[in-house]
Amino acid sequence: MMLRLVLSTMVLAALASGTFAQEAARPQVSQCQLIAEKIPDVQYANYTPSASGAPKRTLVQVQEDVVITYLGHSTFQIDTPGGVSIATDFNGWLRTSRTPDVVTMNKAHSSHYTLNPDPAIGAVLQGWNEAEPGQPIEHKLVAGDAYVRNVSTDIRSWGGEMEPNGNSIFIVEVAGLCIGHLGHLHHELTDTHYGEIGRLDILMVPVDGGLTLGADSMSRIVKRLRSAVVLPMHRRGPPIETFLSMFDGGFDTQISENRGFTVSMRTLPKKPLILVLQGV
Repeated sequence: MMLRLVLSTMVLAALASGTFAQEAARPQVSQCQLIAEKIPDVQYANYTPSASGAPKRTLVQVQEDVVITYLGHSTFQIDTPGGVSIATDFNGWLRTSRTPDVVTMNKAHSSHYTLNPDPAIGAVLQGWNEAEPGQPIEHKLVAGDAYVRNVSTDIRSWGGEMEPNGNSIFIVEVAGLCIGHLGHLHHELTDTHYGEIGRLDILMVPVDGGLTLGADSMSRIVKRLRSAVVLPMHRRGPPIETFLSMFDGGFDTQISENRGFTVSMRTLPKKPLILVLQGV
């Protein structure tokens, strides 16, 4: 497979759109993994007193709305406040409303990747290491107002054996939100995985009940992550009610009439919500 790899060690020069930049001088700090004592010289807030001694206030218009649209199978389109479009588990035939700036891929089945991505796509991020099979791939991509990174997991091969680091959980950090896509997850996560993932406000989770991880195991992952919004995807066979029945009153559920929704840090539900978008 000759797909374009975008590695953390590469510096993305100005692309045609001028949207992308890669941190070269220092690593990007993940807002979803923050541990205050490990971050030197953090300045959380300050103000400059006016001549009268009263605080000088500055009002800033903050763009914070993120639009998430379900396109089918495991593909979501994430549109950021800054105008960046990101497509998850992109296969080329579930089309987004525009050519994505960034696409993520996993290789479990051909419905999760494409061999011929549109050359107009700014960055194609594979969830596996093609150059060194079995070794983890690392992505730390800054694309406009979004930061995209990954956590490697193992995958079950066609023969049934486990292939190390063959899948990636991709995490998009934008407008204060931490959005995680579990990909084609085939095993329960370790404490190390959870530490690498950090906080997830929005979780995209496969609910097929067998082609990926079994439904019972997947529900344990959802409960541990306890994201504010859980978006089922990759449903093959079992009715969605089978997945929903695994959660007690600690989770709300909603069947949406729409394929997409708008969300921000301000509008996240206080109680975890499993939101079933149209098409699931």
